[in-house]
Amino acid sequence: MSALQNDRLIRALLSQPVDRTPVWMMRQAGRYLPEYRELRAQAGSFMNLCQNPELACEVTLQPLRRFDLDAAILFSDILTVPDAMGLGLYFEPGEGPRFERPLRDAAAINALTIPDVDTSLRYVTDAVTKVRQALAGRVPLIGFAGSPWTLATYMVEGGSSKDFRHIKALAYDQPALLEQLLSKTASAVTHYLNAQIEAGAQALMIFDTWGGALAHDAYPRFSLAFAEQIIDGLIRERDGQRIPVVFFTKGGAVWLERIAQCGADALGVDWTISLTQARARVGDQVALQGNLDPSILYAEPHVITREVERVLAEFGHGSGHVFNLGHGIHPQIPPEHVQVMVDAVHRLSAVWHE
Repeated sequence: MSALQNDRLIRALLSQPVDRTPVWMMRQAGRYLPEYRELRAQAGSFMNLCQNPELACEVTLQPLRRFDLDAAILFSDILTVPDAMGLGLYFEPGEGPRFERPLRDAAAINALTIPDVDTSLRYVTDAVTKVRQALAGRVPLIGFAGSPWTLATYMVEGGSSKDFRHIKALAYDQPALLEQLLSKTASAVTHYLNAQIEAGAQALMIFDTWGGALAHDAYPRFSLAFAEQIIDGLIRERDGQRIPVVFFTKGGAVWLERIAQCGADALGVDWTISLTQARARVGDQVALQGNLDPSILYAEPHVITREVERVLAEFGHGSGHVFNLGHGIHPQIPPEHVQVMVDAVHRLSAVWHE
């Protein structure tokens, strides 16, 4: 495969010098783009898009045709892993993902098996290979997965949840049983991410979307410990190149010092903490990724530019920053506003690397 022409993302994640701050967006391939919505309608369903490597490759490349981004992120879904574990993923219109067979008792958790990535998730690794070939070294490709805790919330609740009542009851009533589920899920995710690396992913991201829903003393036990299990088991070098790993807990600022010790090269940071504070708290242990509030992209262009400048200034001089949103882009945001953000990062960030 082709050598990287633009390696800013890789260098920044490894806290190496860059000429300007790299920028990409969580959910950059998705519903805010009209060309995505058109292709989604043609495909007939979200899962048809995910499970067709050619279509997944096309969706992954769509934002790169519009914007001068410093990375591609594979178009897929975090719930492909529990689907491959036999839970029966489907999408309810207007309500999001659902599982036909949620895990509500010890028998169901004991029966859960770790999937064979080469068979049940081959469509994902095939998509990775196709995207790498199509990129031809233009920018790096990021592979990803959900954290065991975040995946387990869907697996136990049967879908998204506001109160997490089933999984939190499991955590408090039968913590060892929940840990058994989390350990199995961590093993599945480790195999899955390593398969993405073998297929061509050049960086990895672990999304712990619901880690911030845990109590202060439950987060290290039920979320962070199993993310560390994954990170410990990952391939960290391929073809002589380091594979950076980013770990992102939404709402995780309170645990930042502890998370910085998890073994990841970089931490995603949401908008609830300034990058100045985050950098002061973690020092040079890890790079930081973030952290513009996605809702700022609803604002007028001059406001977006001002807020981009603020985020860059909050991190300050030196290496180790990847510009991103504090969470995924909202579906209703105009693509032209994304262009303003990307252009502003490119134009304004060079002075912080002199």
